[in-house]
Amino acid sequence: MATPNYNYEKRQRELAKKKKKEEKLRERDARKTSPDGEFGQNPDMNAEPDHSQNPDGEAPVAPQSQP
Repeated sequence: MATPNYNYEKRQRELAKKKKKEEKLRERDARKTSPDGEFGQNPDMNAEPDHSQNPDGEAPVAPQSQP
């Protein structure tokens, strides 16, 4: 029976890790250089916050002017 080649298995694991790391770096660079709204970014992220609601979540009622 043949003995396992541990060096080969270790090298394959190292190559797989290196490939995965390079793919992540490429994706990160693509996100940095891509226009807004791509790669799952929230387009409302840079929008101004909506301060028109009370802390309890209800919209404030505007006072009615009397004639």
